This record gives sequence, structure tokens and C-alpha cells, in this order.
Amino acid sequence: MKILALDLGDKWVGTAIADPLGITCRPYQTVELKELKPFLTKVIPLEGVGTVVVGYPKTVATGGESDQTRRVVALKEELERQLEVVDGKPVTWVLWDERLSSKRASEVQQHRHDPESKKKSHSVAAAFILQSYLDHLAFKRS
Repeated sequence: MKILALDLGDKWVGTAIADPLGITCRPYQTVELKELKPFLTKVIPLEGVGTVVVGYPKTVATGGESDQTRRVVALKEELERQLEVVDGKPVTWVLWDERLSSKRASEVQQHRHDPESKKKSHSVAAAFILQSYLDHLAFKRS
């Protein structure tokens, strides 16, 4: 089963998907927040996703919670309840520290400020989140 990552924003959600072996990942799509549930309902069975990793926006300085952290946790819990099983298959939901993923994504995008690059940066951030999670899994296996 593949792993999908979400970088939840106020308007846009970046997504990234792992290869079938869970070694590498790539940016997938950026979708509007209001379209997230239909998108997931379609993509989870289409791509054979068994785990969804949601970026957990802890505060950089203290690692604590902010208003954004609480919004992300609430949305993750709502999606988890609604999409616990998709097409008869269970889906595992994981919160994963996303600190600095957006900053890294903007650096990779070479500070391009056009609307399409800004939109794509959300999926690049999701790929950084997912790669961090995949590296953690690999470390645990070794």
C-alpha cells in the first residue's frame, strides 16, 4: 500500500505520494481545501493508498501548538472519521512534524512568485513531509 502526504493550508492542500516500496516520493497534486474530501475519495483507491500522513504544523520556536495546529488536527480527525475505510480497505492516518517544509519548498522553487509556482510549492512541501516520514520508517527498519 502506498503512502500519501498532505500539507494542509487555509486555501490549498499540497499532496505527495510515495513509490510502491516506500523509499522515495514525489509531489502529486495541489487541490483546493474545499475539494479535498472528493479528491481523497478518488485518489486513495486509485493509487492504492493505505496511509495518509498529515503535516503537523508545530511552532518553530517551541514545538508547541498554534491556532493553525489546532485547525489541522481538527481537519485530520474529521477526515480520519469520514475516510477510515475507503473501498473496503482501512486507511491509517498519521500526524507528522512539518516544521520548515514550506520554507524548504520555497527554496527549491527558487523564490518564484508566480501563482502556478506558489500553488505547486504546497505539493513540494508535502513531498518534504513525506520524505521525512519515509526516512523515519527506513531508520526504524534498520
